[in-house]
Amino acid sequence: MELRALKEAVAEGADPLATERHRAKGKLTARERVGLLLDEGSFTEVEPLRRHSATGFGLERRRPHTDGVVTGWGTVHGRTVYVYAHDFRVFGGALGEAHAAKIHKIMDMAVAAGAPLVSLNDGAGARIQEGVAALAGYGGIFTRNVRASGVIPQISVMLGPCAGGAAYSPALTDFVFMVDGIAQMFVTGPDVVHAVTGERVGQDELGGARVHSGVSGVAGFFAADERSCLEDVRHLLSFLPANNQEAPPEEPTADPADRRAERLLDLVPADPSRPYDVRAVIEEIVDDGGYFEVGAGWAGNLVCALARIDGQAVGILANQPMVSAGVLDIHASQKGARFVSTCDAFNIPLVTLVDVPGFLPGTGQEHGGIIRHGAKLLYAYCAATVPRVQVILRKAYGGAYIVMDSRSIGADLSFAWPGNEIAVMGAEGAANVVFRKEIAAAADPAARRAELVEQYRAELMHPYYAAERGLVDDVIDPAETRAVLARSLAALRRKHVPAPYRKHGNPPM
Repeated sequence: MELRALKEAVAEGADPLATERHRAKGKLTARERVGLLLDEGSFTEVEPLRRHSATGFGLERRRPHTDGVVTGWGTVHGRTVYVYAHDFRVFGGALGEAHAAKIHKIMDMAVAAGAPLVSLNDGAGARIQEGVAALAGYGGIFTRNVRASGVIPQISVMLGPCAGGAAYSPALTDFVFMVDGIAQMFVTGPDVVHAVTGERVGQDELGGARVHSGVSGVAGFFAADERSCLEDVRHLLSFLPANNQEAPPEEPTADPADRRAERLLDLVPADPSRPYDVRAVIEEIVDDGGYFEVGAGWAGNLVCALARIDGQAVGILANQPMVSAGVLDIHASQKGARFVSTCDAFNIPLVTLVDVPGFLPGTGQEHGGIIRHGAKLLYAYCAATVPRVQVILRKAYGGAYIVMDSRSIGADLSFAWPGNEIAVMGAEGAANVVFRKEIAAAADPAARRAELVEQYRAELMHPYYAAERGLVDDVIDPAETRAVLARSLAALRRKHVPAPYRKHGNPPM
């Protein structure tokens, strides 16, 4: 009876007023969050009776159980997942030595068991009263984040403040979720910003969910509330393997693999300058029209999404003509590189839908390091060993064509729709360069330019030019795209690429 009473008291929390204040902010408790994340009744807690042993500043008189973090494991869709959740009601969720030790233990268990790790973050940073011991606790978390990187999926869910050095743990994980209105992340808070720069800024304006999902790109997912956020985390986990030694889980589908996607013929305009929403193309080729977009609010000129084709999980990258004509720029390159690398780490095949006019020109891009950032996407594709299939929907110009997983950088298969244009640049620009003198000397330069543009297009940009040279495996009927992808992915399912010995690569940073 004594043990039961103690466990019930721990679960309720030591301070009812702290619980009231927490709920007044519209926030769920740590245990409620864990309950929503995991399958009902599946949670097993680790070290619920842990208490700190620090002294000084009155700490010896405040020794609540759990020390402000709930740790353990359970299941999501019947598969084991490890979790830790900061309890803001205890020391404001601040990390101390015992608190850190609990997190270290559950992270070690997740890696040893080869199971995903989800962190539910809601803490005020390092526990100031414990000094350097608290800081060392963060060091242990960061080290484990890096060791687990590419080994098990790591997901950070931001459900409250995350300031200072604490923000680097989510940044080291594979996916970051943020809830609007209650989650903030920043290295230096508003007070420090004002003291140093004189700028006045609120917490949400500095590092809220809208900022990090739409401006900085730190968060891949934005949620309006905690419940929908945790449901999205469960959905994400359905695409991911338990670890890097397993294949992603498959889901049976009633959507035929050989279904003709007739609507594609009308979705993509023949005129390469006319925009369309590539998300509609994705819906037509994936199972039941369903996909889960990553980074939807940031770098919208490149769409990254998880979906299924014939039950198999795939990562899809697609240029988005609706945003900046689908050009590649600094942010799109960063977004794509991260997504490619994550999919490759967890054995998720890549499908690349190409309709790209090139890299965005301008001093802002060049001075911002587009060469370096564009090379990140190039490096990620070249390093990827999962099955890779490219489909050229319409146009593919210049270096952007190469970078978007062309055959020349290792795509296993490349297909193109009729009407595709693969070239160094568009016909207008090419004619102006190649025939500059001839155009200038003509009696009617405009008419001559038009003639030479058509000549260039007919000779070097016709749909079969790349296929004749083996740079495209086939030119396909757009309505057959889903069937072609399903057959290709099935054929490549057991693809294996032995890696050369090296300590690690040295990608552009």
